[in-house]
Amino acid sequence: MPQTSTPSPLAPKTMPLIAPLEGVRFATGAVGIRYADRPDVMLALLDEGATVAGVFTKSKCPSAPVEWCRAKLKSGKARALLVNSGNANAFTGKAGDQAVKLSAQLLAQAAGVKEKHIFIASTGVIGEPLDANKFQGKLTPLIEQAKPEYWEQAARAIMTTDTFPKLATRKAVISGVEVTLSGFAKGAGMIAPDMATMLAFIFTDAWIDAKVLQILLTNATQGTFNSITVDSDTSTSDSLLFFATGAARARGLEKIDRSRDNNLADFKRALNELMLDLAQQIVKDGEGARKFIEIQINGASTSRSAKKVALSIANSPLVKTAIAGEDANWGRVVMAVGKAGEKADRDRLSIWFGDIRVAHKGLRDPNYNEAEVSQLMQKDLIIIKVDLGIGEGTAKVWTCDLTKEYIAINGDYRS
Repeated sequence: MPQTSTPSPLAPKTMPLIAPLEGVRFATGAVGIRYADRPDVMLALLDEGATVAGVFTKSKCPSAPVEWCRAKLKSGKARALLVNSGNANAFTGKAGDQAVKLSAQLLAQAAGVKEKHIFIASTGVIGEPLDANKFQGKLTPLIEQAKPEYWEQAARAIMTTDTFPKLATRKAVISGVEVTLSGFAKGAGMIAPDMATMLAFIFTDAWIDAKVLQILLTNATQGTFNSITVDSDTSTSDSLLFFATGAARARGLEKIDRSRDNNLADFKRALNELMLDLAQQIVKDGEGARKFIEIQINGASTSRSAKKVALSIANSPLVKTAIAGEDANWGRVVMAVGKAGEKADRDRLSIWFGDIRVAHKGLRDPNYNEAEVSQLMQKDLIIIKVDLGIGEGTAKVWTCDLTKEYIAINGDYRS
């Protein structure tokens, strides 16, 4: 599971500068979870009064940390987040549960907070026991070193096959008070909807009730983290946690206790933008990726149907390898539409690569120019548009190409 020093060619050219967010501090360290002398643990400490929401994998084989977090969400309160990389603590039986419990106990003692307000996440190899004893004596120094500006360090500590840290930040206004939303994520392989396979942690200084925070997060997930795919594989460890420190109340913000509060409009915009930014960064770091692909579906019977068609295209190995080879093989898109199992009519179907229509009403477009389309396929961003011509349903999903490097990375994953 080596980290590469060469960032993906699709990586952002610059890294966002994340300013300290009042109410949260970060620390990172190396405890030897899997490799020596590599930062592999991240700690976030939250001030008293912070609320939390979460969305997790729909896998029927969830990890022990996922089950722990699901149970702790009931309180709606959070004081700390502990994340390790190198070991997913998944499919580890009762030993996995005990490892999570011990991790929380050690942190609760070191930080002076309640276990039920501690959240745990793990990422890495599945099926290997996690030795939580490695946290012994390591957490107190982390707590003492925690700083509000350590965003990039936190993002790097949770990386596995990622080639760059993924961070994003946005500003929003609620009832005339400016608030901040910032977050980071990890993920490069085993990425598919049903939460999207990754870890993501978002923080805001807004003062928001936990139930409202949960509604906002759940609603924003569908068109962001649940609309990306790298390889169609859903992980055991998907965790998306959203923490609100409430620090903005000192600047006059009243507590938000209704999800339909009109004053939340700008906050919802910022949350969706931030989550989409992080989700797309994950796709751009897809293992071995060289092309970032956007699939746009119009004219489906329903939006639900449109998304199924979009994912059928995005997850097709034949479509993805054609794009990797810069081959505008639109016949593979036809194939993917047809196999989706959704309502479609061959003779109403139209397909575009970028702004070039390549197929129309069941035939190759009469103005199709192979050279023109081939030139388009050399770009880093490939947009595939499909109009089914049978309804009003629409959807967008994002994916990447499938290259030989994906096989190399995953063939060597445990070595």
